[in-house]
Amino acid sequence: MKNLTFIILTSLLLLNCNSNVEVETKPNNPKYTSEVEDRIERVLNNLQVATEVDGNFESKTLEERMAFYHTPAVSIAVVNNGKIEWARGFGKSDIENNTSADIETMFQAASVSKPIFALAIMKLKEKGIIDLDKDVNTYLTSWQIPKNGDWQPKITIRHLLSHTAGLTVHGFLGYTSSETLPTIQQMLNGEEPANSAKVMVDILPGTKYRYSGGGTVVAQLAVTDLIKKPFPEIIEEELFQPLNLKQSTFSQPLPKEFKYKTATAYPYKNQPISGKYHIYPEMGPAGLWTTPTELATIMIEIQKGLQGKSDFIKKETLEEMLTPQEVAKWIGIGFMLEGDKESARFKHSGWNEGFLSEFRGHKNVGKGVVIMLNSNEGQGIIDEIVNSVAKEYEWPDYLPKETKFETIDESILKHIGAYGEYKLDYVNGKLLLVYPNQEPLELKKTTDGIYKNDYMNFEIKIKDNQLELTQAGETKTYDKK
Repeated sequence: MKNLTFIILTSLLLLNCNSNVEVETKPNNPKYTSEVEDRIERVLNNLQVATEVDGNFESKTLEERMAFYHTPAVSIAVVNNGKIEWARGFGKSDIENNTSADIETMFQAASVSKPIFALAIMKLKEKGIIDLDKDVNTYLTSWQIPKNGDWQPKITIRHLLSHTAGLTVHGFLGYTSSETLPTIQQMLNGEEPANSAKVMVDILPGTKYRYSGGGTVVAQLAVTDLIKKPFPEIIEEELFQPLNLKQSTFSQPLPKEFKYKTATAYPYKNQPISGKYHIYPEMGPAGLWTTPTELATIMIEIQKGLQGKSDFIKKETLEEMLTPQEVAKWIGIGFMLEGDKESARFKHSGWNEGFLSEFRGHKNVGKGVVIMLNSNEGQGIIDEIVNSVAKEYEWPDYLPKETKFETIDESILKHIGAYGEYKLDYVNGKLLLVYPNQEPLELKKTTDGIYKNDYMNFEIKIKDNQLELTQAGETKTYDKK
């Protein structure tokens, strides 16, 4: 009997060991070709951390920066050549249960919800269901844009999705699982139990960009009033089902079938939110649960569509969506815009309580990255990861050009002398900047003909017997004495 017990226990132990090995290689945190694995390692070991000197970076590892920023889990999906080249989760999606993050771990997308909602709106426009430039009050039946005295503002879906409606309320706090959730009308009216202010027009519509999550809630209500279906169901039918996205939902509270896949929110110092995460009935601006892989799938579909190669959405629809609005060149419909030509990008960031997200895709080349994490302290790590990806995958015109220096020779002697309170000196092959009550600073010449110091944020140009000093955004010119 003892031998039988020993055999059974040994077998169970071996099964557990084998199970643990499988965790590392199972499809939800996949292995890739050696070439891609090498690229992953370079990205993870060369996070580009900004230094005190403009344009200069130090390399740190993802593990180091996650510890520094008290960020339990990070999930990344990298798009290259129009495909998801790799996706992987890192750290713990839940510290208390020792649950590892993987590519199936769902995070709150926070404000990245806005452009995803906007994409569904553009599909409704394609079908002739919604007019972006029609007075939204014609769609709203359960609530109306309120008057300002006797004046009735006219707001459009285009205004709402480009943050040019002049509406109030920047963002939302969410609600704990024990709190009573407000109706959407209570949120818009700023009535209890809503924890946000009234949404109203207080600057001229269509004249100025001002970020308004409140405006996106108005768009959410307009769509549900018009189509007469629950908001998550509309987005599911218009977007998630056609793109075969099975780990994305706008449902708030989260349905039971997704709960075992979710990350726990740790806003600061690895302290979890009571109830694991907040609930956001403001679904349009903040309610999306998803993964980087599924957001990257949407990114790729947009990139394909811009080339006229999507069966899902038309090129002209996306071009309208990603065209700068008249009052702000950095905003399209739903997405923020940056860069130009090959470097043109569409993007959005997200911040919910205990969650951060980042979506950056190129318009004209098949590159991009999606990052999601479960900490608000981790804001800094996002740019560090993006910079590392941009460096490894050679994103056009993204990172500052690396400063290259050339040898200073004796041709500099003609410029040696005093310029106002400053003096240029040449000692033992080094060019020095001298000024009262300070030790001399060594200057190095860049290949662009500009003189800089390795550890200071200023630059000097020397021309026509003048010294031009630029620092902190201010330039002063001094004549040679």
